[in-house]
Amino acid sequence: MPTKFYRLRLLIAGLLIAVPVCGSSSAAQTSRSPQSSGSSTTVVIDAGHGGHDSGGIPGQKVPEKEMTLDVAQRLKSILTANGYRVVMTRDSDVFVPLPTRVAIANSYPNAIFVCIHFNSAKRAGADGIETYFYSRDSLPLASAIHYFVAGGAPSPNRGVRRRGYYVLRKTSVPAVLVECGFLTNPTEATYALSASYREKLAEEIAAGVRGRFSVTSGLSPTRVATGESIPLQSYTDQTNVRDSERSRSKRSHKKSSSSKSSKKKKSSKSIESKSSATPKEGEG
Repeated sequence: MPTKFYRLRLLIAGLLIAVPVCGSSSAAQTSRSPQSSGSSTTVVIDAGHGGHDSGGIPGQKVPEKEMTLDVAQRLKSILTANGYRVVMTRDSDVFVPLPTRVAIANSYPNAIFVCIHFNSAKRAGADGIETYFYSRDSLPLASAIHYFVAGGAPSPNRGVRRRGYYVLRKTSVPAVLVECGFLTNPTEATYALSASYREKLAEEIAAGVRGRFSVTSGLSPTRVATGESIPLQSYTDQTNVRDSERSRSKRSHKKSSSSKSSKKKKSSKSIESKSSATPKEGEG
């Protein structure tokens, strides 16, 4: 009988010891889980263009829609591994209207919107990285992403710019549009065709997403960070510049008949200039 009682005491003591051990194990697992900035944030990734909209300019050899989708998918993999919830506006070669892209972003209140594009120009020498935002609360995100992308790319830093692109103007969450280089520039097009370079772009964008809370409050004309802080980037305000999607969309329309009077042409341009709320598919 004493032996049985002694064994019972040992069993109870073992159970009492096991309870805090299990609790410690759970805490250890929690400490290894993604930080709250990742697990509670939805990142809506928008790969520019798609489907019948190839992006870029006529005669461009490297299709922008393919480059943006590849970088977006790589970014999705990285952020998912970091514990973020990721939503793609498109995950294949399909055309998604701009209002639909905005609606997807706005359907997640605790989200950030990252739109990925590549640039193009008639002048082959145009080059560099630039990042766009519109709302003031998007500037920290734009600063962080531009800080890393411009710092990690071999291309010139064209800076941060405030501009009223439809997907930036109509989103109710922090939103940025990253131009990852000029596909019409032979050097930067070669970079973009490299899978390792597209992976690098995705890694730098992801670093910006993770670092957006480390952006300091003071504007800085440089990229130099102090310790763990990232400087709030100075920017060029281009909100009065006519959005590029409007000028691009005009190229897809049939030219006016030469029989039309100059008065009608002038009237048509006037009407178009007032339609700033109408999205065009060739944005960015």
